[in-house]
Amino acid sequence: MSGPTLNVPTGRAAGPGRPRGWRQWTLIGLAVTAAFLLLVMPLALIFARALSGGWEMLMANLADSDMQHAIGLTLLAALITVPINVIFGVLLAWCVTRYSFRGRKLLLTLIDIPYATSPVVAGLCYLVVYGLESTVGAWFYARDIQLMFAWPGIIMVTVFVTSPFVARILIPLMQAQGSEEEYAALTLGASGWQIFRLITLPNIKWGLLYGVVITNARAVGEFGAVSVVSGAIRGKTLTLPLLIEQLNDDNKTVAAFTAAALLACMALVTLVVKTIMERRQERLGLRH
Repeated sequence: MSGPTLNVPTGRAAGPGRPRGWRQWTLIGLAVTAAFLLLVMPLALIFARALSGGWEMLMANLADSDMQHAIGLTLLAALITVPINVIFGVLLAWCVTRYSFRGRKLLLTLIDIPYATSPVVAGLCYLVVYGLESTVGAWFYARDIQLMFAWPGIIMVTVFVTSPFVARILIPLMQAQGSEEEYAALTLGASGWQIFRLITLPNIKWGLLYGVVITNARAVGEFGAVSVVSGAIRGKTLTLPLLIEQLNDDNKTVAAFTAAALLACMALVTLVVKTIMERRQERLGLRH
């Protein structure tokens, strides 16, 4: 009794072959239908509801002061979070892939804490540690620095939630590449900065850019941890995801979908950038 056969093309570079038989076409049809119902249709409905009041209402919603502030705060959080996590991720990946030391496995485990921790729980932890009732929070507040229920707290929890992405992308990449080129440059008298700039960085640049895109996407859309530490103060600590919830609770449906459409546009831009980088990386891989 023979099992199902796969359509595997022969040649220099094996790739996906054309489907054969009604079973394979049925599976493809089901996948396309599911993608349309679960992904394309909700996205289209978001833009349709945002435009349901006409262009004048759309522009009025975009010009609203709360909307403008939410957009600015969301972009500020992303602009600060991404560089911090890029530096953190590169340094961490460098340490665990280039050095063997006591506690290395523990450090690799600690990287995954944001993955395993609920964002709401993370926000509560930050609120306990850095809130006004804590020693640390009171110390900062006595010096006119408020961390929680202000923009610093939003950035702190966003950095925590997005911290593993760059490191987790770079670590397997740097392990696979090895360190022979770096050691060779070191024996030839190159400095540490020259080795990183001329050898390490070019080798990891596509993985690093991919990590930047993923980190930015998560930073822009973070809701759970931010909702705990922000206090949801309109015009002060509302990011776009929090504003969507408040507008929906106030029965301002069109305005809520306008904010949701903005987030969707940011996600689509991220998706386009990600797709371009993946195709560029595939072309470079085929050349080599």
